[in-house]
Amino acid sequence: MKCRDLNRIAPTINNVLKRLRNSKTSLALVFFMKKIENILKKRILFLDGAMGTMIQEYNLQEEDYRGEKFANYESSLKGNNDLLSITQPKIIEDIHTAYLEAGADIIETNTFNANNISQSDYGLEKYVFDINFQSAQIAKKAVTKFNKKNKDIKFVCGSIGPTNRTASLSPKVEDLSFRNITFDELYDAYYEQVDGLVQGGVDLLMVETIFDTLNSKAAIIAIDDYLRKNNVEIPLMISVTIVDKSGRTLSGQTLEAFWHTIKHSNPLSVGINCALGIKDMKYYIKELSRMADTYISAYPNAGLPNELGEYDDSPSFMADEIYSLVDKGHLNIVGGCCGTTPEHIKTIKKKLVNMVPRKIPKIDYETSFSGLEPFIFRDNINFVNIGERTNVTGSSVFKKLILSNNYEKALHVAKEQIDNGAQIIDINMDEGMLDSEQAMETFLRFISSDPNIAKVPIMIDSSKWDILETGLKNVQGKPIVNSISLKEGEKAFIKQAKTIKKFGAAVIVMAFDENGQAETVDKKVNISKRAYDILVDQVGLDPRDIIFDPNIFAVGTGIEEHNQFAVNYIEACKRIKSECPKSHISGGVSNLSFAFRGNNAVREAMHSIFLYHAINAGMDMGIVNAGQIIVYDQINEKLSKLVTDIILNKNVAATEELLKFAQSFSSSHKKKIKEKKWRKYSIQQKIEYALVEGIDEYIDQDVEEARLELKDAIDVIEGPLMDGMNIVGDLFSQGKMFLPQVVKSARVMKKAVNNLTPFIDKKKTKKTKKILLATVKGDVHDIGKNIVKIVLECNGLEVIDLGVMVPGNLILEKAKSEKVDMIGLSGLITPSLDEMINVAKEMKAQNFKVPLLIGGATTSKKHTAIKINPEYDAGVIHVDDASKSVSVSRNLMGENQLIYKNKINQEYEVLCENYKDRKSSTLIGLSDARKNKFNCDWKNYTPIKPSFEGIKFFDNILVEELIDYIDWTPFFNAWGFKSSYPKILDSEKTKNEAKKLFDDAKKLLNQIIEEKWFDPKATIGFFPANSSGDDIIVNETHILYHLRQQVSKGSKPNYCLSDFIAPLSSTKKDWIGGFAVTAGFNIEKIGKDFSKQNDDYTSIMVKVLGDRIAEALAEKMHEMVRKELWGYAKNEGLNNKELIKEKYIGIRPAPGYPACPDHSEKLTLWKLLDIKNNSKLQLTESFAVYPASSVTGWYFSHPDSKYFSISRISDEQLDDYSERKNINSKKLGKIFPHILAL
Repeated sequence: MKCRDLNRIAPTINNVLKRLRNSKTSLALVFFMKKIENILKKRILFLDGAMGTMIQEYNLQEEDYRGEKFANYESSLKGNNDLLSITQPKIIEDIHTAYLEAGADIIETNTFNANNISQSDYGLEKYVFDINFQSAQIAKKAVTKFNKKNKDIKFVCGSIGPTNRTASLSPKVEDLSFRNITFDELYDAYYEQVDGLVQGGVDLLMVETIFDTLNSKAAIIAIDDYLRKNNVEIPLMISVTIVDKSGRTLSGQTLEAFWHTIKHSNPLSVGINCALGIKDMKYYIKELSRMADTYISAYPNAGLPNELGEYDDSPSFMADEIYSLVDKGHLNIVGGCCGTTPEHIKTIKKKLVNMVPRKIPKIDYETSFSGLEPFIFRDNINFVNIGERTNVTGSSVFKKLILSNNYEKALHVAKEQIDNGAQIIDINMDEGMLDSEQAMETFLRFISSDPNIAKVPIMIDSSKWDILETGLKNVQGKPIVNSISLKEGEKAFIKQAKTIKKFGAAVIVMAFDENGQAETVDKKVNISKRAYDILVDQVGLDPRDIIFDPNIFAVGTGIEEHNQFAVNYIEACKRIKSECPKSHISGGVSNLSFAFRGNNAVREAMHSIFLYHAINAGMDMGIVNAGQIIVYDQINEKLSKLVTDIILNKNVAATEELLKFAQSFSSSHKKKIKEKKWRKYSIQQKIEYALVEGIDEYIDQDVEEARLELKDAIDVIEGPLMDGMNIVGDLFSQGKMFLPQVVKSARVMKKAVNNLTPFIDKKKTKKTKKILLATVKGDVHDIGKNIVKIVLECNGLEVIDLGVMVPGNLILEKAKSEKVDMIGLSGLITPSLDEMINVAKEMKAQNFKVPLLIGGATTSKKHTAIKINPEYDAGVIHVDDASKSVSVSRNLMGENQLIYKNKINQEYEVLCENYKDRKSSTLIGLSDARKNKFNCDWKNYTPIKPSFEGIKFFDNILVEELIDYIDWTPFFNAWGFKSSYPKILDSEKTKNEAKKLFDDAKKLLNQIIEEKWFDPKATIGFFPANSSGDDIIVNETHILYHLRQQVSKGSKPNYCLSDFIAPLSSTKKDWIGGFAVTAGFNIEKIGKDFSKQNDDYTSIMVKVLGDRIAEALAEKMHEMVRKELWGYAKNEGLNNKELIKEKYIGIRPAPGYPACPDHSEKLTLWKLLDIKNNSKLQLTESFAVYPASSVTGWYFSHPDSKYFSISRISDEQLDDYSERKNINSKKLGKIFPHILAL
């Protein structure tokens, strides 16, 4: 038979084969899926190694690649490894067999480049099906032989590579919108490849070496479409490539963003391969293992290519490194990529034999979107700001730029939105004068070229489906489609929704059906509920990916029928949230104020006031100009009333009154500077004086004068500036200068250096010691770290400050790149302790040799000695406070550093021994502790009922009303003073500087009050409650889990907070309260603004005062609770001193602190108080509260309730608590490691 005859009848043969396969598909594949799932649960599965590496061993020449079939082919074919499945099938089968004999369970087909895009380089596009079909058949043949011979079960996996082109990046730097491949071309190529692989008999499909997530989307959708069309089910494996130690793909996406983009495809496994060796890949495998609820694979290169292009990681080295990952429970599937051989696979398998595979974690995912970076819509985020200015219908500036094809400048509009706080940007190109589809494609491609914009999720906005679909094909992250509706009926709605689901996108659904837009509350709710049921039940969309837009219409138009529009939206939000669980609500906020266009002051006020009410009703997203949202409490009082009347439809005359009032706003600001006597000193003396006294008014002109006099900027720094700072350092170490003064000095020094930097000759600069400081991942507190930074800088160290919530890998990457001499970790909350341990472990794993400093309120020398020091052997030193950081760093950098480290280790050994002795003798059994509980005489005590049940929100709280409740002792402690207030103001040693600090604080506090920098808010609630054992049942719907003291206390009770709530068995009705207060969301920004001005003193002062105001508000609210709102101590008459000493009745313990050390209990508090719609505080992944100047906790009213500390618990109680709470004990141990029996 001639070749052309075979080609003619091949489709017929293929269809017959397909029908034969499909007739047996369902049962066979269900059986197969169960088979591979069962194996994965029991043991590690092994992939093969590199195909290309093995082919190179054969040293094939051009004629070998051609074979008989292509002997006379017009182009060179050497290097086309995929073609060897046709021309040299024996070689490919032998390689498969070698890997099977080495122990591989899964053999990948020789089809990495078997797609028409890659094969076009050789002109072999028409042979793509044959290559894939033959490759699958060869692999299947090798597996069948092996299985039969060895009575084993091995699998064939169809390899689907990324192609040699990228849909997200332009190969032309001069044209950012150019692509040498389109999404549709990728889809077609992948579809054809899948056809050949499936008909060839593969058991699995692997989309691998993903360097561009948009490419992988095309592959995933093509696979899904093919399998559905042909009624075939084949498990999908996905493997991404992290191209370097930045942790990103070639197209710039982070690993977490990648996972949230593709997890909708429900892959059998997700993993990482290629680009990195196992040593550099390990961290990312650990991260993926934590975030993914499917099996995890890793098949790294045998290291990175050396100068000769060879790979240096030996089989034993790779086996040892992979062993550590498997041992920690991070992997299910292991193999090798470039440079690996059967010997690698054999050695790795031998090392891992009988190892337990990773168990798939149950993860209750929160709503997520992604750009280059993920955006996780956690419960503690109360509102997502969607930037609206990249919309040709809403921004004349943007429209003009797009119409003139100035896409590059249009990017600035998007960037400005993000800089102003937009977390998502909305892109709309619906304009009659535009080719809107082309414009959407072009602008999205421009965006992908700018990582500062592409990092956030994209909202693709259009009223035309073709434009929305074009948008989906040009975004590599997980976008939001805005919007679809029931306007054209259910059939079109379902079809569009299914396409959106295939792309893994979220969707906005308009309150619009066949009868038009919904205006009334009932219509808005009914349409939304109908759409919700269709999307969830028929389309299978995750409800967290559904966002409703119940239509925001203009108010204040003068048309009576419009007056109720805002109220209707707000009311609809409440009902939609209730009837469509887990969904979200959005809307175009600027529509509301359309009647007042041209008057930005009024529009901004309308938007802020509307959002205040709508967010409280359940709106959690909104398209709004991020730069034009003003703080609710900063709106002019009269303007606020008039706007509120319009929005809530309280006054029919409000529109006219607002128009009259809106024409009169203004503000101004003044500043004065006084001359000083010291200005007559010499230039050297002036600089020294300014540094010691912390005066920065003249430092610019002084250092310029010194530079001109000394001829070189570096001489000014190393001369008068360092001389002055040496004086500061000496005075501080002698106790003659205090921390607040040092911070002021640092402010002056930074300002001086900034002015000199442009003139510095870097060749002349001396090398200084470097320390890296960071507040660890999950923790938002940084006051102490910032103070340490300043103190160290004042003593000549270069400090690299990475800020707060810094992941461990970033800390270590930066430490390496900067070649630091020390690393300092800070943390305030107890989960930070576990993160510090992780960093220490990773430092040891990466062979760091620099000392590790540990500090922060929650840390201790004991915990450092017992838990952190054993994990790292190059020196772990606990630093008590900022004043000790200088001596510690000098000792570590000095000649006697080994002696110092040995001394520290000896101290640690003593602490460990003492702890072991104490541990064995002081804890009692859990049952004994419970028998020794605090017993209340509940028969003769009746709990007092609060004045209300439920939640109350308090805003518009004046800072001046909180001054009398401030406890000033922690304020002075934060600045390094050890004495208490007011004694500190009378101490001969400290009084002068303490008074100066106090005066500065009061002066700044007055400014805070006058300029309304802070925005205190409080949410409190009272709920019916009864105890059940160690737990408290609240509202009959929530359980508060508590721990009990286990230290032997003799005749004294072993307390648990549940002891203070009436037990269910008492039949008494009792209550518990909850609270969340904050000094406001502006504090962090104000602090940063001062830092940018090199004013660290005021920056820290703002944050310390913020903490004091938050605590003062907590104290004031507790007093209100006792005397009025709960009213169990109506006649209380305590002064502030007595309040500070806790002389009151009842307690307010906080989750994460001594009486209830479990920070995760804040999640229940958040739900009970509906925090996201009230105080709007947020929780980090480690349960730190943001903003940092916030306080949360419980109210107990029992007259015998008291504060106590749970210092240590046994494994028995941890297991008991874990079972009650249904959370893994290891996870709990990371939340409160400080109380575990170590």
